[in-house]
Amino acid sequence: MNFELKTMDVAQAASEKCDLLVLLVPDGFAPGKDALGDLVAQAIKAKDLDTKPGKSLHSYQVAGVAARRVVLAGIGAGDARAVRQAVAAVAPALKQGAPKRAVVCVAGAASAAAVEAVVRGVAQASYVYTATKSKAEARSLARVLVGVHDARAMSAPFERAVAVSVGVELAREWGNRPANHATPNLLAQAAKGLAKHPGIQCKVLGPAEVAHLGMGAFMAVARGAEEPLRFIELRYQGAAKTQAPVVLVGKGITFDTGGISIKPAPEMDEMKFDMCGAASVLGVFRALAELQPAINVVGLIPACENMPDGRAVKPGDVVTSMSGQTIEILNTDAEGRLVLCDALTYAQRFKPAAMIDIATLTGACVIALGGVRSGLFASDDTLASALQAAGEASDDLCWRMPLDDDYAEGLKTNFADVANVAGRPAGSVTAAKFLQRFAGEQPWAHLDIAGTAWKGGAAKGATGRPVGLLVHYLLERAATAVPSTGTSSPARRRKGSAAPAA
Repeated sequence: MNFELKTMDVAQAASEKCDLLVLLVPDGFAPGKDALGDLVAQAIKAKDLDTKPGKSLHSYQVAGVAARRVVLAGIGAGDARAVRQAVAAVAPALKQGAPKRAVVCVAGAASAAAVEAVVRGVAQASYVYTATKSKAEARSLARVLVGVHDARAMSAPFERAVAVSVGVELAREWGNRPANHATPNLLAQAAKGLAKHPGIQCKVLGPAEVAHLGMGAFMAVARGAEEPLRFIELRYQGAAKTQAPVVLVGKGITFDTGGISIKPAPEMDEMKFDMCGAASVLGVFRALAELQPAINVVGLIPACENMPDGRAVKPGDVVTSMSGQTIEILNTDAEGRLVLCDALTYAQRFKPAAMIDIATLTGACVIALGGVRSGLFASDDTLASALQAAGEASDDLCWRMPLDDDYAEGLKTNFADVANVAGRPAGSVTAAKFLQRFAGEQPWAHLDIAGTAWKGGAAKGATGRPVGLLVHYLLERAATAVPSTGTSSPARRRKGSAAPAA
């Protein structure tokens, strides 16, 4: 959908011809004498409108208002969290009646974070999955005009929010696709499609190249699958070639049966979401294509299926990773760390300034943090603080977890350098300690998104997290980076519209 930003007060919002007008009303708002202002004043006086976030009042063909439908929604103090809550509450209105053009106007002044919340909330609420539906109704909402007190002052956060929304939607789309429509090869084709954008390059390695690199842990996971593995390498260059990149590594298990340590049948269909770390890397690169920031980023995606056929790796097998470390595989359902460890070793060739892996890694993290915050593990305090701040700024929250060396004791084994599991206690921490062995000396962080990458039940579907967190982190890093000397590809910035994710 296309987003536009415009300077607009309540009276001007009343004159905008559209299918749906959403007016976000803060506490203490003083309405004017225009038609829309009169509606707000009367509704508040009659106590039909409560400005508490999540409360709303729906009207139809209001006299003096050009919009066909009008929704008055309370946003309380007007902060970003309140705005997100308000937009989520009126989400059904964004689909009801198939509106093609909507106006969302913030009554009074709005912060940058609130403007971002409007854009991302509307994009989230209006998303429709259609890829594998024969008679699915496509998203009708094609254009959204965001009205604010001062459009010029809000242009940067608006542009950032539009780009993040495009990236989140791409991540959601690939996360939602069933495994037979999101194979490692199809995931690689999606990555190649991103290379059509300025500044992005893509390289894809197949089984022969991966074997040549000695990625024994990655290959072990893929052994039981008919679908051949793919190792995807994306590069975005927005700064001088001499500037060390940030490397993002996304777990790309396109379906996880658990292998020989097979999972129970209930809800196993949700294991199509086990590649949401990879999907988030694709989403970040899509956002980078829109924003063109002055930073270098590498994205690595080890993609394969984890299947239980006669060739599959067995509990007790010992494999040799790309780093040369041997690994005893005690549980084949702890496969994510096996594909990631070889990708982390491969990442060392880029001499990264920082390295972040993103993975739906452990059920233990879901028990610890639920679906609210992603688990954050980091070897560097500065990196951890920056990621946590980016999460708070984008409302894509994370929480730092411990990495004490004592947690690694359970990974010891008599038969290899390290075991791939250490038992149930502190399972998310011991998984992170396993990965840390392969992360090198540069700042490294691990985001366990097992609880936040998708929702189950009636709301089943991918969330697109942590695209927002990662984009905010990269933009902040670009804004504060010391320019490097050397030849640079000029960063470009594009404003305005967000096309549907492909």
